[in-house]
Order: sequence, then C-alpha cells, then structure tokens
Amino acid sequence: MPQAASPATTPSVINQRLLNKVPEVTIFFWIIKILCTTVGESAADFLNYNLNWGLTLTSVATGVLLVVVLAAQMSLKRYVAGVYWLTVALVSVFGTLITDNLTDNLGVPLEVSTIVFSVALGLVFLAWYASERTLSIHSIYTRRREAFYWLAILVTFALGTATGDLVSEGLGVGYLKTGLLCAGLIAAITIAWRLGLDAVLAFWLAYILTRPLGASIGDLMAQPTGNGGLGLGVTVTSLILLVLIVGIVIYLSVRKPDVIAVPTDPAALAALDAPETAPHHRPESPRTALIQTAVVLVLVVVLGGAFYAWRTNALNAEAALPTPETSAASPGASAAPVGPLGDMSAFVGITQDTLTLLEAGKQSVATARITDLESAWDNAEATLKRRNPDAWHAVDDRIDVVLRELRSTSPTAATEKSALQALLSQMGA
Repeated sequence: MPQAASPATTPSVINQRLLNKVPEVTIFFWIIKILCTTVGESAADFLNYNLNWGLTLTSVATGVLLVVVLAAQMSLKRYVAGVYWLTVALVSVFGTLITDNLTDNLGVPLEVSTIVFSVALGLVFLAWYASERTLSIHSIYTRRREAFYWLAILVTFALGTATGDLVSEGLGVGYLKTGLLCAGLIAAITIAWRLGLDAVLAFWLAYILTRPLGASIGDLMAQPTGNGGLGLGVTVTSLILLVLIVGIVIYLSVRKPDVIAVPTDPAALAALDAPETAPHHRPESPRTALIQTAVVLVLVVVLGGAFYAWRTNALNAEAALPTPETSAASPGASAAPVGPLGDMSAFVGITQDTLTLLEAGKQSVATARITDLESAWDNAEATLKRRNPDAWHAVDDRIDVVLRELRSTSPTAATEKSALQALLSQMGA
C-alpha cells in the first residue's frame, strides 16, 4: 500500500505516537479471545437472570463500565495485557447485548441484524482505510487507529452474535453444531492464509467466527449432561474459564511474548504498514487484497444464501401443523384441537415438574430442572417460531421471567410459583 500519503507516518504524527497498543496475534491471542467471549456471555446471563437486572439494565451497566475501561485503555501509551483483555471482554458483552436488545426488545429479525452489521463493518473498514491507508493490526500506534480498531471489534462481536444466533437458533442448527461449523471455517481460513489469503482479511474473518465458537464452548460446558453438555453449570464454567484467562494474562504480562515493538525511525515506522515488511504479511498488492475480499464476499453470500434457503424450506415443512381432521388418533375418533404452537405437552410437563419441586421445598432441584425447559425451548425455537411468531414471543417472554426468578441469587418462593403458573397459563395448560 502507498505509504507517502499515509497521515499516520508524517513527522507531526510520529512525534505524538503511542507505542503499539495491541498484542501480537499468537496462539495466546486466539485462546484468550475465545475464553473472553464465553465468560462475557456468562457474565451477561448472570446479571440478567441471577441478579434479575433484566436485559435493559444489564446493557446500561455494561455500557457504562465499558466506557470507563475503554477510556483507561485509550489513555495508555503502550499495550498492557490486563487492561487490553478486560476491554475485549467488556466489548464482547456489550456487542452481544446490542444484538440481544435488537432481537428481544425491538423485535428486529436476526436476518436483518446480520445484514446491517455486515454493512456496518464494511463501512468501518472503508473509513479506516480512507483515513489511514492501511488496515494493518500491527501498526496501532495512534489514537485514531486505535479508535477504528475498537469500533471494528465492537461491530464484529455484534455481527458474530447475530450470525451465530441466526444459525444456531433461527435455523435450528444448535450451538454444538454451530461451534463445529465455525471451528471448521476457522481451520479453512488458516489454511487459506497459509496458501496466500490476505492476512488482514483472514484475521477479521476468524475474529468474527470466534464469537459463536466461544458461545458454543460455553454452552457445551454449562449444559446438563442430559442435554449433551458437561453439566458444569454457568457459574462453575465461568470460574474455570476466568481462572484460565487470568493465568494466561499473568504469563503474558511477565514474559511479554505478544508485545509488538515499534521503531522510532520514520522509515522503519512506515514499513510496519507496508505489506512486504509488516508481520505475517506477504508482498501482496492492494489490488490482490481487494480481489480476494470480493471473492470471499461472493462465496459468503452464495453459500450462505443457499444454506439459509435449504434450512428455511426444511423448517417450514417441519413447522406445518396438522389440520384437525388429520390429528385424530384413529378413524372415528374425535379430532384433538391444535394450538397455535402445536403440541406443548413436553414444555408443560417440565414446567409442572418445576412447580411441584418448588412446592416440595426443593429449590436447587427446581432450578436445575428449569434448565431443561430452557434447552428444550431453544432447540424447538426454529420450528415453533415459524408456526406462530406472536404466540412464540408470548411464551418466550414468560420463560424469561421464570428463568430470572428461579436463578435469582435471592429467590422468593411466592414469585417463583406465580411466574410458573403464569407460564403454564400462557402455554394453555
């Protein structure tokens, strides 16, 4: 890329530069990034459900904390591992909450969110390149570049959340299969990078995919064994991953294997942006990078669109309800009425079990049992939502209330029972 016109390499900017504010992309980078994604989502669930803050208050509190920590990160003149990764964790939480608010509070379809955030990310990169003449993540040594960097990260988390939720929930693939799909795509991107794919393009593609991958890992660890998980629960899972993050960050802070040195010589500084000398870059022209980006975008649109159409057709066929005439058990039997969401007996049974456990004073068992309802409801979302979106949202809202009441750090039996009874009524029990 041409460097003469780069405003970040002029003497006035060089004199005011900061040391590189981001870490080198090593295996530690990707491990912590995935762990931060998992812990961030668990932390949001803890505030939303266990502390019963609700989605709006959780979003406001996280947003305020992010502003404070991001200000601290921006004020530093060098990369500090602890501050940097705390910022990533909070951006992870807030980016996820942006998508969740659009979906749950404003009713924006995940398909729309995915398209909007994809366009937004493209605009961020265009503005970044127009301003700096480079998108290299190895030369974040001015505050303007750092601002573009964090904005891009925020949008990637929102996009990763929307895309991951669309595939796992909206298209009924499930978290485990979505995680395996993302892992496979990341492996393919890594191989493509080794074979010549532009490093910046490969980095941001992998960065987006690590968000749904991290969510799948957390879901696998926390879910009960009966649902295919490890049965560790959200709290234990979060503690394990948090200990791992702290341990790796301490190692990085002491040994500093991820610190990128920034030269003081203007010519050497400008070379950081040059494709032929920048770390992990190859002597590729901007034209080559542009062609590769266009090819990748076409592949994503074509293959993603084909997969979306295939899954949608399959789910629509599955969601088709039987008519009253065909729902009779045998010839001559009276036809059973078909509700807007179809057979709800499985969900009613779990809810009634939970209520019975509460009435018997078995709070911890009831809290564990309600997780089965959450898992079953999430697994059936793609089909049930297509049958009747309004009826699905009505039940889903009641389930959210039940989850907050039963997972609260200070549960009240009366309010728990009231929430469960309201849910049973909503499901037509």
